[in-house]
Amino acid sequence: MTTTFGPAALPVAGIRPAATLAQRLTRMLMLWVAAVWIVCVAGVVVFIHYQINHNFDNELEESGQRMLDIVTHNLDVAGRPADGAPPLVAPPPLAGTEDLVYRLVDSQGRPLLVSEPALRARFFGSAPLQQGFYNRDGWRIFTAVHPQRPLLLQLADPRPDRRRAVRRVLLGLAVPMLAVLAILPLLLGAVARRELRVLQRLEGEIAVRGGDDLRPLPLAGMPRELFSVGERVNLLLERLKQSLDVERALAANAAHELRTPLAAVRLRLQTALDAEGGVSPRDVQAAMTALDVLRHRTEKLLQLSRAESAAGLVQAPVDLVQLAATMAQEFWLTPALQERLVLRVPDGPVPAAQGDVDGLAIALRNLVENALRYGEGRGVEIDVQAPCVLVVRDHGPGVPPERLQALRSRHVRDTDSRAGYGLGLSIVSTIVERHRGRLELVSPLPDGQPGLEARIHLLPVI
Repeated sequence: MTTTFGPAALPVAGIRPAATLAQRLTRMLMLWVAAVWIVCVAGVVVFIHYQINHNFDNELEESGQRMLDIVTHNLDVAGRPADGAPPLVAPPPLAGTEDLVYRLVDSQGRPLLVSEPALRARFFGSAPLQQGFYNRDGWRIFTAVHPQRPLLLQLADPRPDRRRAVRRVLLGLAVPMLAVLAILPLLLGAVARRELRVLQRLEGEIAVRGGDDLRPLPLAGMPRELFSVGERVNLLLERLKQSLDVERALAANAAHELRTPLAAVRLRLQTALDAEGGVSPRDVQAAMTALDVLRHRTEKLLQLSRAESAAGLVQAPVDLVQLAATMAQEFWLTPALQERLVLRVPDGPVPAAQGDVDGLAIALRNLVENALRYGEGRGVEIDVQAPCVLVVRDHGPGVPPERLQALRSRHVRDTDSRAGYGLGLSIVSTIVERHRGRLELVSPLPDGQPGLEARIHLLPVI
């Protein structure tokens, strides 16, 4: 079976890609920039309007304070008009003040001295006779009170002039800002495309990965967000690699382990068919034995494949005493094993182990089968120890210490004359590794007696 990965395997028919990430970023950034720009412009308008009016008010107030004594002096020189007489027309009190609109009034509001532009003004009459500013009919009026005499000077400034000044300042600011806003999409688009090139590089690296190339992605120089995504993709590639390795290993193991039993079955059946005088019971029995070997090895290969792929591995509390008792009961169903297999459990409670009960049962069964098969008819013990340890001990000839580590590998045999602990211990080692546990092999036994002791150390439930 061949598994194919790559762009050609993706279901892209009928799916149209949306806008590029750079376009989406540019569009969203422009919307937010425009919104912030509008808010800033509104703030600038309010600030500039306030500042210009504040400056005009300061100038108007300063002019009133400077002109008050001069206009009062001009009134004294020209003479105070009689009651009911029109006010006097005053010359400009200062150079450059020809267009000022002002008038000098007494405490009752009767005009005494007015500037020529103020002769036709009708808005002064409603201005209050007190120090301060007042708005009337499009004019800004400031009243200055003489500190010693009952006289008041009222100056008026047209408010449209102020609005025109505000418009001129805002226009001077808005034109360059609008120009910048017009070219900002181009700048943002160029920056977004440049910064997202690393994403295109990551896409290219993923695109070339397939069943024959599951190397990890290079993550050097990746931004933090893409680095995290790359790490997850590398984990996925590692799991895919493990799955493919399990698939290939199953095929290789099947070819290796099943070739000899299949050839033996075929030979025995052929011999039985060619025998004179009918089918030989001896050959039929030999074929049945070869089929049993074939079944046993097929079961082991499937267990190994399941262990390596960690298929259906569930992490849950496992009662090791109950697991060992259940396993011993299965073997005690065979009368010949009732005296040979012994179960030992501690008197006190044993903490539950974290693991998959089915996977641990497969591991324990393989250890017991190996011990029974290669213990040369001697006793076998299943021992549950605290905190979370499963021990299977046989009293056979054992294994030389220098061979213990090699027995964990597949197809490694203790001797050329017998099968040894090869495939079964490979299954056990893989299952224990998937449980983040530890498998120890000890030979001879700790008390110095011949035999082999396998210890599975598991993690307790936290």
